[in-house]
Amino acid sequence: MDGAGVRLNRIFGGHLSAKITDPFLLLDNFGSENPEEYLAGFPWHPHRGIETVTYMLQGKAYHEDSEGNKGVIFPNDLQWMTAGSGIFHQEMPKPINIDDPEEKLRVVGNPKGLKGFQLWINLPASMKMTDPTYRGIVQ
Repeated sequence: MDGAGVRLNRIFGGHLSAKITDPFLLLDNFGSENPEEYLAGFPWHPHRGIETVTYMLQGKAYHEDSEGNKGVIFPNDLQWMTAGSGIFHQEMPKPINIDDPEEKLRVVGNPKGLKGFQLWINLPASMKMTDPTYRGIVQ
């Protein structure tokens, strides 16, 4: 579990594996079919010197950060955040709202389910103090 109790499977990651996988620091597979197991999400927390890449397979996630960026990623969308010199952010997953015609079109599998991956990438020393950025890459 990570964040405020979101179920995840760490495919790789940690200080021992980073020596082998650098620049890839960790890869998490997260998800549940039960909203009560993920609605608490990943409340405000910091990152520095890395990039996070989040890919959604099911459900949606709201992003907000200390730079004023906001976004929502749906199934088959990608979020790329460069923490650089430092950023605080939160990612709050939610089920797809099937009463919303636009969201209903984005349903993949169980509309109450959440599934996705997050990859952490180590920035080169020369880029660790770059300005933080956020990019939502949507289909």
